[in-house]
Amino acid sequence: MTSLQQQTQAQIEKTRQAKPEFMDRIDELMVQATQFKQGGQAIAVGQRAPDFELPNSNGDPTKLSGLLRRGPVVLMFYRGGWCPYCNLQLRAMQTRLSEIHALGAELVAISPQVPEQSLSMIEKAELEFPVLSDQDARVAAQFGVAWQVPELILDHMRKDRGLDLAQINNGNAAVLPIPATFVLSADGVVIWRYVNVDYRSRAEPDDVIMALKN
Repeated sequence: MTSLQQQTQAQIEKTRQAKPEFMDRIDELMVQATQFKQGGQAIAVGQRAPDFELPNSNGDPTKLSGLLRRGPVVLMFYRGGWCPYCNLQLRAMQTRLSEIHALGAELVAISPQVPEQSLSMIEKAELEFPVLSDQDARVAAQFGVAWQVPELILDHMRKDRGLDLAQINNGNAAVLPIPATFVLSADGVVIWRYVNVDYRSRAEPDDVIMALKN
């Protein structure tokens, strides 16, 4: 089976061939972001995750504490359904959902998109785990993974992708979550995490499963 890393690398090369100058500038931007340790304030292994309540894709409220009453929780922050790297990750995690459930855990994804736009009708049919809406990135900030998006990326989204973040996120035009995955024990403590300001890099499902097993 193709790993998520291999899938995301293929997407990177596809974009690099289409827009080499843009991707070179993204490479430089990601190096700078890493040097400034953006994402370094993310809650650490051993810390207790803050409780929160967010609407799911149907607008129904979902509390983290309610999910934790059932057992461990795998919590994924992603940028939105418009992001190809995010979609690869969501689908990759969906393929491992039965294993996650077999280990007594729940899988939850969070993005800043408004509830009714967080998933297409096809995605709602394909994804069998909750997708929550954090429109103002408040919860992302609580977890230390809210990121002020550089103008280079915003300009690319507007001009090349025709995307208006203010509309997509109901007013939030410049803050996105750093793609991050946290594995929480049933008492809400972070037992494993993957945080990388480079949005092209994601947690490998195998590593998430291993964290739950351990």
